[in-house]
Amino acid sequence: MPLLEGKKGIIFGVANEHSLAWHCAQRFYKEGAELAFTCLDENTEKKVQPLLESINSDFLERCDVTDEAQIQAVFDKLKKQWGRVDFVIHSVAYADPNELSGHFVDTSRDGFKTALDVSTYSLISVCKYAVPLMRNGGSIVTLSYYGAEKVVPTYNVMGVAKAALESAVRYLAHDLGDKDIRVNAISAGVVKTVYAMGIAAFREVLQIVAETAPLKRNVSADEIAQSVLFLASDLSTGMTGEIMHVDCGASIMAHSWKPGASEHH
Repeated sequence: MPLLEGKKGIIFGVANEHSLAWHCAQRFYKEGAELAFTCLDENTEKKVQPLLESINSDFLERCDVTDEAQIQAVFDKLKKQWGRVDFVIHSVAYADPNELSGHFVDTSRDGFKTALDVSTYSLISVCKYAVPLMRNGGSIVTLSYYGAEKVVPTYNVMGVAKAALESAVRYLAHDLGDKDIRVNAISAGVVKTVYAMGIAAFREVLQIVAETAPLKRNVSADEIAQSVLFLASDLSTGMTGEIMHVDCGASIMAHSWKPGASEHH
């Protein structure tokens, strides 16, 4: 029996066919899930709408997660159309590209607020509106990165935002546990997404990880999607508040992350 047979879930943050959220969607569809999606704006909608035909989904709503009313409207529509939600995938993060270079000490106040609002507070808000539709329990999964734990130069304010996100996962897990709602995160290894490629020194980080990770390669988007599937499914009913690393073992190693440190540079 497919792992998500009869399950209904929503994925926040599909941007294009390369995004981790879309890789999750394809994997979930193969496992029998009925899926709903959000995207940021009209331009993103034009890219995402054609993808949904391949997985028989007709639910795509624009949602700027900095607008509480838009998040509420998404769940109001889900309540009307489905009446319930079994899982939520939160794949939303953003920082002004100008904040992802130079020195962290120069982070602007507005840049800090934006990164924390979009990347961290949005999970809390999404959970608040999801809970009433998860009357029989469920699973909420978000995506983090190793920069939450250790300094990855140029990741800057996003590292702080991801650290806050991981802390929020634990507090939400405590809050929602008595409703049989699990909240977990995947600390995903570096993957070539459009957003990631905008981070300074990203290509070098890819190379360093491939050289030093125990599996001697970078993780694939499909491998991350499989792990998100595990947390969304009933295979993980005994897990909540966890940050699960899916990074070919990179996070267990002592790295030299300094740009220019790779032996090939």
